[in-house]
Formats: sequence, C-alpha cells, structure tokens
Amino acid sequence: MELYYDLHIHSCLSPCGDEDMTPYNLVNMAKLMGFDLIAVTDHNTAGNCRAAMQAGREAGITVVPGMELCTAEEVHLVCLFPMIEPAEKFSAFIKTTLPPVHNKPEIFGRQIYCGAGDKILGEEEILLLTASSLSLEQAVQQVRDFGGFCFPAHIDRDSYSVLSNLGAIDPSFGFSAAEVYDKAKIESLKRQHPILQTMRIFSDSDAHYLDKLREPENRIRLPENTPEALIAWLKGEARD
Repeated sequence: MELYYDLHIHSCLSPCGDEDMTPYNLVNMAKLMGFDLIAVTDHNTAGNCRAAMQAGREAGITVVPGMELCTAEEVHLVCLFPMIEPAEKFSAFIKTTLPPVHNKPEIFGRQIYCGAGDKILGEEEILLLTASSLSLEQAVQQVRDFGGFCFPAHIDRDSYSVLSNLGAIDPSFGFSAAEVYDKAKIESLKRQHPILQTMRIFSDSDAHYLDKLREPENRIRLPENTPEALIAWLKGEARD
C-alpha cells in the first residue's frame, strides 16, 4: 500500500512547539490533510507519544512514537520505535543525560505534557532544547539497544545536522536512511556525499506549528501501515 507520511513532527511538549500542537490537534490535522502515517518526535522526549497514538487510533491514522535527540555534538537524530513502551523507557533514559537546566517558559516556551483528549497533565521543568551527554556514536547504539531505529535529521541544514557539524557521515554508524528538509537538494547531496547513494533519503516537515505541516506529497510503499513495517522499510529490509 502507498502511504502519505511525515516522520518528523513536534508537539506542544517541545519548547519551540506551538501550544496549539497538542497530540489531538496535530494528529487530526494530519488526518484531515490526508496523511496515513506520522511520527511525533519532540526534542529529547517521547512524553506526548502515548496521547498522540491514542488520538491516532481514534482518527484512523498511524502514529509512530519517537523523539528528536540532540547529541553531545549537537547533531539531531530522529529516533523511532515500534511500540510506546520502549520509546518511553528510552525517553526516561535520555532525561538522565540532559544537563539540569530549568526551562524558562517566557523565553523558550512551555513544555506541556498531554493525556487522553489533550488533558494537560503538567509541564516539563528541565529544558528540552539542550544537548544530551551522549555522543553520536553512543546515541546510535543506545537507540538500537532500546529496540529503536534512528536516522540523521535535516542533513541539508546549516545547523544541528550531521553534515554541518561533523562534515560527513561516518560509515561506521551504519545509517541506512537520512532526512532532508528540502528534497530538491537530494541529488546534489548525493553527489557531494556518495555514502547517501546507499541510503534511503526522504523529506519531512519538522513542523512545530499546525500551519507548518506540509501538504501530503511524499509517499512510501509498505506491506501494512504499522510502525514495524515502516522501520523495516527504513532499514532497507522492505522494497519500495
């Protein structure tokens, strides 16, 4: 089946995310726009994924639990999990690797936890925009140890990307996929970095606001609309 997807969306738990990006709102906006498959990937936390997955079940859209992790090198990784339990365990682990810097909502924005029906459960006090103490190499291994899959985020950007901060993608990391923000740059990036020719390259919105969700135009072919099938495709285990 062909599925419209967006694998990089932030909720109101991300401090730079709009407060209107509640799990219910973002899931139902994605459904209304015609998406079949989305991932909720807040900065350094999976704290709103459970509520988003419940909203997804009610709306009839698959929600993959995830996180946008910032490594010690300030490289952003999108981390996805087949189920909510390992995602939440990984999230709890990552919190122990963040510096004890308290959020200043008046500067960075609120970090809002939501439950079913967007009930506000509280706010995260530790600032989620900081870098984890995990190196990129350590982060990749930890994601795998927790049963997840990760890929470098927005590699075409001038900051917080593996190419901008490290200059290249080390083959030893074993990445099989990578994300770009502007898909028009894919071919030029492949020429500059031949390793990308062996990887699945795709584009996501990285939306922090409802009106920044892109119109569905990117599709993938999966045997079924599940997180497990998506991760198999990202690993290169499934055909297009």
